[in-house]
Amino acid sequence: MNLPVVAIVGRPNVGKSTLFNRFLGARDAIVHDQPGVTRDRHAADAEWAGRRFTLVDTGGLIPEAQEEIARGVNAQIYAAIEQADVCLLVVDGRSGVTPVDQEMAQLLRESGRPTILVVNKADNAAMGERMRWEFFELGLGEPRPVSALSGIASGDLLDAVVEALPPDTIDVPQDPEEITITVIGKPNVGKSSFLNRLLGEERFIVSPVAGTTRDAIDTTFTWQSRKFRLVDTAGIRRHAALEEGLEYYTYLRAVRSLDRAQVAIVVLDASEPLSRQDLRILNLAEERRRGIVVCVNKWDLIEKDERTAAGYEAAFRAQARSLAWAPIVTISARTGQRVTRALEAAEEVWREWHKKVPTPEVNRMLHAATAKVHPPQSKGKRGAKVVRVLYGYQAETGPPLFLFYANEPQAVPEHYRRYLENELRAAFGFTGVPLRIFFRQSSSRSRQHADAAGREAG
Repeated sequence: MNLPVVAIVGRPNVGKSTLFNRFLGARDAIVHDQPGVTRDRHAADAEWAGRRFTLVDTGGLIPEAQEEIARGVNAQIYAAIEQADVCLLVVDGRSGVTPVDQEMAQLLRESGRPTILVVNKADNAAMGERMRWEFFELGLGEPRPVSALSGIASGDLLDAVVEALPPDTIDVPQDPEEITITVIGKPNVGKSSFLNRLLGEERFIVSPVAGTTRDAIDTTFTWQSRKFRLVDTAGIRRHAALEEGLEYYTYLRAVRSLDRAQVAIVVLDASEPLSRQDLRILNLAEERRRGIVVCVNKWDLIEKDERTAAGYEAAFRAQARSLAWAPIVTISARTGQRVTRALEAAEEVWREWHKKVPTPEVNRMLHAATAKVHPPQSKGKRGAKVVRVLYGYQAETGPPLFLFYANEPQAVPEHYRRYLENELRAAFGFTGVPLRIFFRQSSSRSRQHADAAGREAG
């Protein structure tokens, strides 16, 4: 399901980031008295009254900006409004209406986006009542006084936000045998060329299908009797010139397309070193728990020897250590070299994404792994205690989720979780698929399961 987007906008230093933190219940945004501290947008998922939505914080609008950074801030505000389903215009109730407030209100009226006018810094109900009347002149309906700092009336404001959200949308029903892919990557790595080459093959039967997100188009096609769907790939990065500060626009579109896909094909440029932006995109796909195929484009530009591919893979693995399980395919979108191999890899990852390991096999692996490397001891107030991982099973697929029961689940360290993940992969594969592993408190029932699993494993 695609989450609706709520954008918080306004001039500098009116409390946008404080409101963002208030809604999330955490100090995610940087809050400071100095105007203009928030330069890039910051996005996070929020929930209220059973409705989930993506909340976007923005920098403060600076009219007629001359500096490059300020122009970038303004550009990402416009992009946030374009992407939003609901906008919150935050104004400073103590300062009264300013020319920038009027400019922002005009911009929002012209955008046609549902907008809630938030009069911030109202420290009590009486102050809020006095403040609100002046802001009716902005023409955005009834002003809503709040104190983002103390939380006064923030619940009522969230009620209004939820009421303004569009109805819940349901994703297009998918054929269980259809493989849904999003293609992502930084600018100029050849995503469009890859897609054009992929879809231009005469062997493909191609059809455009309206997607569930606003202005999104899916492309479905059949290759070797397998149905594929490409999700909103063209919309991830369509700006002719992406200005500084607009990365979150691409980020938000990428998140939406990833959430609708099972597999992400992440395109890299073989002629360039792996960059921070490449790693951010790869990490984004991993964080959203998608299957991953690393597609290295422009391989025709690389001078080859018998160790070229192995050398590239070794360098990639050294920089992206958490993605040791992701397959790498080298292609040339320009010549068509191995382009369909990327589809083959995506299909292989899709099968791993849906793999279900029988519980007896999970526990045979667990029994052998814990016998080979014992869990570390728990150190508490009552001294050291032996940690035992007793029993486990695969609870979900797509992506796979494993639950392991332990006598001291909170004492199982991260390095031991990674050890068990590596043992799972060694035993069962899961190529290209992130694994979720959680530890739960053992009970008498789980101990009975553990005894039975131990007898079977033995």
